[in-house]
Amino acid sequence: MTTDPIDFYGLETLLEDRDRELLHAVRDFGDKQVAPIINEHWTRATFPFELLPGLRDLGITGMPYTGYGCPGRSFLTDGMVAMELATADPSIATFNGVHGGLAMGSIYLCGSEEQKQRWLPQMARLETIGAFGLTEPRVGSGASRGLQTTARRVGDEWILDGQKKWIGNATFADLTVIWARDVEDEQVKGFVVEKDTPGFTTSKLEDKMALRVVQNALITLDDVKIPAKNKLAGANSFRDTAKVLLMTRAGVAWMAVGCARGAYRHALAYAKEREQFGRPIAGFQLVQDLLVRMLANTTASATLCARLSQLQDAGLAYDEHASLAKAFCTVRMRETVGYARELLGGNGILLEHNVGRYVADAEAIYSYEGTREMNTLIVGRSITGLSAFV
Repeated sequence: MTTDPIDFYGLETLLEDRDRELLHAVRDFGDKQVAPIINEHWTRATFPFELLPGLRDLGITGMPYTGYGCPGRSFLTDGMVAMELATADPSIATFNGVHGGLAMGSIYLCGSEEQKQRWLPQMARLETIGAFGLTEPRVGSGASRGLQTTARRVGDEWILDGQKKWIGNATFADLTVIWARDVEDEQVKGFVVEKDTPGFTTSKLEDKMALRVVQNALITLDDVKIPAKNKLAGANSFRDTAKVLLMTRAGVAWMAVGCARGAYRHALAYAKEREQFGRPIAGFQLVQDLLVRMLANTTASATLCARLSQLQDAGLAYDEHASLAKAFCTVRMRETVGYARELLGGNGILLEHNVGRYVADAEAIYSYEGTREMNTLIVGRSITGLSAFV
């Protein structure tokens, strides 16, 4: 058997045949539909809505959820699909992660049966797009204790006030899950705010250097009134928020692997085609050293993520497991895209060679869903039994 230069340890053979076929369909979607248009959208900082029918046809939205029109596949399959999407483009993977992971996950894990039936089927069909509002202009890592967005219960309504920042998909989302501090008991709770609700406004964040295709927004909530039925029934403290983040943080680790893989894949192809001194540069020792460093990073990271997904499927994954993967894989991703940029020399900064896009996008993946430092503290608390949080 010939060794795959990308999936060097053959991790996709861990999947059942139907899931492996799905993975290949996602790869084909990336090569044929994403690749031809993504650089133009990245340059213009626009979202490729023309890709949504293809994403819908893949049937990968809300991958690990059972029922409600969702695929009901394994976390391992879900993770590898996230990796494959990010290999094609990290922004498209992020869109899917925000919609299918954070937004749908909040409803699936924290919603009542009526709420799941109301929203999830149309979200699974990409007829309704979701966003997830946790981070605020002045509150990032301190969200568990310091949310400034407030919620007040008044009769049969909740009234939300505050701001959210860096909210992916928010400029065009049909509904946004907003996490706010209940002024009565000081607990973080989740609410679904539907598009065009009075007092709910979004402003696109301009001039980003990373994930330019993702439409991040500043959300302002000014006396936003929502019916009591839109308060997520099982979202009553930050512990409930954390259940969602545990699941999606693992997905971000997989996306980091995909971002690194994408840069490595393009660098490998370039090395085989680029000639200097009368032969392909892939035949030079220092170039092969860079390629092997990239391969080692992506293989180690993917192997770690595969085991994390197996723990998720067995119900044995905890916060510290997801945090270790997110911290490790994003560091290795950053290193890998740097190696790819180095291999391409000056061509590494040209979009036509793709690697520069991964270099830039890696900076966003490195930070969102918990910085390396915060994830390190979660793991550190687990292995020492001592909390080093402020």
